[in-house]
Amino acid sequence: MTKIRVIIFALASIILTNCNTDKHDFPVDKRYWDVNDYDEIVLKLNYGYEEDEKLPTFDDPETRIIVEKLTDQQNFNIVLDDTELGLNYKNEVADKFFSEWKDMMKIYDDLDRKDQFLYDKEMLEVWHFGLELQLKYFDLGNIQIKENADDPNSSRIKNQINSNISTLIQNYLIYLDLINREDALTKEGRAKLAEGIDKYFPALIELYPNAKYSGMKNKAELMLKKSESDKIKSSLERLIQLINSNTEKETE
Repeated sequence: MTKIRVIIFALASIILTNCNTDKHDFPVDKRYWDVNDYDEIVLKLNYGYEEDEKLPTFDDPETRIIVEKLTDQQNFNIVLDDTELGLNYKNEVADKFFSEWKDMMKIYDDLDRKDQFLYDKEMLEVWHFGLELQLKYFDLGNIQIKENADDPNSSRIKNQINSNISTLIQNYLIYLDLINREDALTKEGRAKLAEGIDKYFPALIELYPNAKYSGMKNKAELMLKKSESDKIKSSLERLIQLINSNTEKETE
C-alpha cells in the first residue's frame, strides 16, 4: 500500500459460514476469522437475510456469538501485531480488512419507523472494530512509505505521511458525527458511543501526538453543546482536555 484511501461510506456487504445456532452457517468454532471468512460472512449478513428477518444481535443468546466473532479485533490483530510477519504482507492483510470493514458498516445501519437504530449496539461495535483497525492500517502504510522511499526525510514523503494522518483524523471525526443522531440510539447505545471516544481517540493522539487536532477539538466542542447525554458529554470533555494538554506539550 503506497497510498491510503479515504473511507467511502457508500458501503457494500457482509457474510458468515458454519453455525448450528442459526439457519445461516457461520464458522463460529474457528478461533480467528481471516479475510476469506469475512468475504463470505459480510456478504451473507448484508444480503442473505429477508427484509423482516432479524440479524444476529448481542441480545439473542443463540446468535450473540456471531456478532462477537464478527467484531473481534483479534481477527486482524493476530496478523498485524505479529513481529515475525513481513511488512508488505501485513499491509496487504490490513488493506483487505479495511475493505471488509467498509462493507461491514452497511449491516447494522437500519432504522425503524420512528427513525431509531434497530441494531445500535451492534452498529457501534462494528465502528469500534474499524477505529482500532485504522490505527494499525494507517501506521503500517506510513511505515511502508518510509521504508520504500529513497529519502524518508524528504518533504515529499513527509507531506504524504501527513496527508495520510490527516485522512485518519477526518475518518475519526465521522464517528463524532454519530452524536448528531444520538436520539436514534438507546441508552446502552449512547454509553457505547461514549466508550468509543474514551478508548480510541486517546489511542490516536498517542500514536500521532504531533498531528493537528484543532479540527477535532472544534468538532468536539460543537458536539458538546449539542449532546444531551451525560456520558457522551463527559467523554467529549475528556477528549477536549486531552487535546489541550497535548497542544501545551508541543508549545513547551
